[in-house]
Amino acid sequence: MSSADRYAVFGHPIAHSKSPIIHTLFAEQTGERLTYTAQDVPPETFETEVRAFFAGGGKGLNCTVPLKELAWKIADHRSQRAELSRAVNTLALRPDGTIYGDNTDGIGLVRDLTVNLGLTLKGLRILLLGAGGASRGVIKPLLEHGPAHLVIANRTPEKAFQLADEFGDLGLIKGCGFSDLGTESFDLILNATAASLAGEVPALPKNILQTGGYCYDLAYGSEPTPFVLWGRDAGAAVSVDGLGMLVEQAAEAFQIWRGIRPETRPVIDALKSREHPC
Repeated sequence: MSSADRYAVFGHPIAHSKSPIIHTLFAEQTGERLTYTAQDVPPETFETEVRAFFAGGGKGLNCTVPLKELAWKIADHRSQRAELSRAVNTLALRPDGTIYGDNTDGIGLVRDLTVNLGLTLKGLRILLLGAGGASRGVIKPLLEHGPAHLVIANRTPEKAFQLADEFGDLGLIKGCGFSDLGTESFDLILNATAASLAGEVPALPKNILQTGGYCYDLAYGSEPTPFVLWGRDAGAAVSVDGLGMLVEQAAEAFQIWRGIRPETRPVIDALKSREHPC
């Protein structure tokens, strides 16, 4: 019997990653023979480690913070969504030895919002907090669902202006600073800043969340993030973290590698039960 194909996630740090659990569950569900490990790789050695992994028989990689921009540079071929985001979270070795790069974050977010949470994005007023790599990866998929408009707010307004200009052809979008957010309220607020990881929440005006609106933190943790708690205090009908997005983007990567898309709901439920056992 041939040995199992090898996959991994590279990040720095990486010990907290749930990706090995997720892909192990995917493999069990689909009957695919593979191994998936987590490897701490600092940016300085990233390219060397990637090439060594593939040279040693590895088939595919996920790349997380702070390696997504470096993964974009190392890819020989990229998907359109990877080109737009200028970040890659999925690398696949092609039969000809070249490396293909894709970004599955945006589709993972949208699937979690629309399929798992049952939200209809069309016509919504959406506020996206942060103008970094995490935001870049989700703007196009969000605009493709036809929101009324998308506002990007960032501590440094110039970065938000730049993103709005880059994606302006895809829909109604504008950028501003946190301090420029006025009296407008939003139906959906997405946190793509690193504030939650530091135990903080961006400074937001009172009543910025529409009554019965939704809050979503792209970060995730074993406990509710500060932004999730903020959303609950603000009266959100739904305020959740990015665990579902993590599983959905992983399923997209699995399909790129194996040609089959696993069912995500059982895996999301399994992860939640591990965090909060009965």
